[in-house]
Amino acid sequence: MISFKYHFNRDLVELQASNWIGLEQVFVNGKRVSRKLNFGPKSEHEVQLHSGDPCKFQLFIDPNSEQMICRIYKQNRLITSIKQGKENLMQSRMLLQSVIIVMAVSSIGMLLVV
Repeated sequence: MISFKYHFNRDLVELQASNWIGLEQVFVNGKRVSRKLNFGPKSEHEVQLHSGDPCKFQLFIDPNSEQMICRIYKQNRLITSIKQGKENLMQSRMLLQSVIIVMAVSSIGMLLVV
């Protein structure tokens, strides 16, 4: 799971994206305001902040650096561009692979006991 957080004046916004199952979610002050499945290289979410101002998230992978980038716009003005490097993506994938291996070994062990 990859997470991008940003503080506006009174709002904490967060975009969470799973790089394995394609689920993306946007939270404003802990409340989910957008959710979608995305298996492509980019996506976009448009939400409203507590103040009623529109906020847009653009999520994509830079093909040159392989970094995951989240651009946040408020009232169609770029506020910030947050990046997570290849290392974060690799750590997330390794953790998921480890969990799958443990589950598979446990399942095989249970079948052998029966």
